[in-house]
Amino acid sequence: MADVLTKSSLFAICDNRSSSISHNRRRNFSVVRFSRCSSQSFGGLRSSSKSSGFLGKRFDFGDRGCKTVRGSQRPTSVQMTLAFPKAMRWWKKGLQPNMKEIESAQDLVDSFQTAGDRLVVVDFFSPGCGGCKALHPKICQFAEMNPDVMFLQVNYEEHKSMCYSLNVHVLPFFRFYRGANGRLSSFSCTNATVKKFRDALAKHSTERCSLGPAKGLEESELVALAANKDLSFTYTRKRVPVPDSDDDGVAEPIPSSPKPPLVQPSRAAHESEDKKLVAAGR
Repeated sequence: MADVLTKSSLFAICDNRSSSISHNRRRNFSVVRFSRCSSQSFGGLRSSSKSSGFLGKRFDFGDRGCKTVRGSQRPTSVQMTLAFPKAMRWWKKGLQPNMKEIESAQDLVDSFQTAGDRLVVVDFFSPGCGGCKALHPKICQFAEMNPDVMFLQVNYEEHKSMCYSLNVHVLPFFRFYRGANGRLSSFSCTNATVKKFRDALAKHSTERCSLGPAKGLEESELVALAANKDLSFTYTRKRVPVPDSDDDGVAEPIPSSPKPPLVQPSRAAHESEDKKLVAAGR
């Protein structure tokens, strides 16, 4: 037993199939578990000094188990990677069914066409804008209380070129559109001045009927979007037909008859006229 104790620096206390070895050297503590022990045992203690072959050497814990590293005095390290679920972005929280995020300039124009006579509120925001983040929960509440109103969200960072063409330079910024009337109002407000948004929503959300197709953006804005090379959007101006006079029942103006040209009298006529005046004694 003394011979075993002098030659071995580690002991394992294990059952028939497994054992545990604890080793503390220079404040580096590591626990090693083995699936099998050597066949030598003494009094319930089994020594693995002769069969295992590690004899106090350090172990490198890899993916395939443990192995001996000869001549290495560095402490072993275990790297772990923890995966946490990605937090939801603040402008995607609390969205209602009548809220939509705009993907492109064509998507913005098509949304106005499909809205019809519904009130459309365009919300221009930026992920790094503190005022936009503070106002977002209230905008979601307004959308929940007004299901007939369409709320369109435009990310300023993703569509910066489009916002430049629409002359949007202040955030948060809102624009109200409705049917054939087009733009109703546009303003900027924060969480402190949210009353401005509430009043505009109450004013323009009343039911009304606008004759004609939905106008959406103004023609100058459409031309600016079409002229922007960074956007995949084309727009052709609609020609306004000139009404004919026959269709409107208005008679065409009668051209005035040209005046007869003035005839200048000849010199012989002047001389005969003078002779007549002399003969008459004038």
